[in-house]
Amino acid sequence: MEISRRSALIGGMAAVPLFMAGSGVARAATWKLKWNPQANKDGLGAFEGVEDDRAGSHPGTKHIYVSGNDYRFDMHTRDRDTSTDRQRNEVRGMRAGGQNLEIDNGETWKWTYSMFIPSSLKSTTSFSHIMQTKMPGLGSAPVTVMSLRRTGGVQKIEFKVTEGNVLVGEVNLEPLHNKWIDTEVEIKVGNGTGRVRWVVREGGRTVLDATKNDVDTWLDDRLRPKWGIYRSLGDTSGALQNCYLLLRNLKAYKFE
Repeated sequence: MEISRRSALIGGMAAVPLFMAGSGVARAATWKLKWNPQANKDGLGAFEGVEDDRAGSHPGTKHIYVSGNDYRFDMHTRDRDTSTDRQRNEVRGMRAGGQNLEIDNGETWKWTYSMFIPSSLKSTTSFSHIMQTKMPGLGSAPVTVMSLRRTGGVQKIEFKVTEGNVLVGEVNLEPLHNKWIDTEVEIKVGNGTGRVRWVVREGGRTVLDATKNDVDTWLDDRLRPKWGIYRSLGDTSGALQNCYLLLRNLKAYKFE
């Protein structure tokens, strides 16, 4: 299918979309909080699905669970996914008020949260994703990925749009290890007309703030986020070891 590209003013600052409120008065679009789970209250019910050792490679062991008010994802070197050349312990989608939150073509969403990446969770020469956006279903490639990738022997954390292999931004990972860091992912969903902004902050300091316009952020059906550890066993740097990832203060906003 040919990708159609529209001329559009990207960035949202020069022209603010207007919507008609119930009174008939136009109002400017704003960020509306749609999802704000508390781990110690909502638990794993905050997500549409949980993929905890779905191949049963490590029976009797929980890999995804609540720790205090954090979501914790454990990975052991023995763990295997249904495709045995990789490992996967992830959650997918968002639930609020007993309903799945759906993200459709043309919408703009933003996720903000804090994450703790220990030094045991290293960048690899093959893929190691800690956040994805995907179309539901088997066999589809991710739309975007936040990954830990070793480049030229240097550990990086990066964000990419899969179609076209577009690098939104990257920053050295080692200075961010063993610290709580804040991240913000903003995606305008569009078939070749999308936009992605990625922000990383540490200790109140902005480490990275990068944007890519006119990128492909839509496949079909709907888009949903995934969090956790999904990595290939094909690493050649010796980086794979028992590790974990912590997430807290997850929020999702829709621009409407």
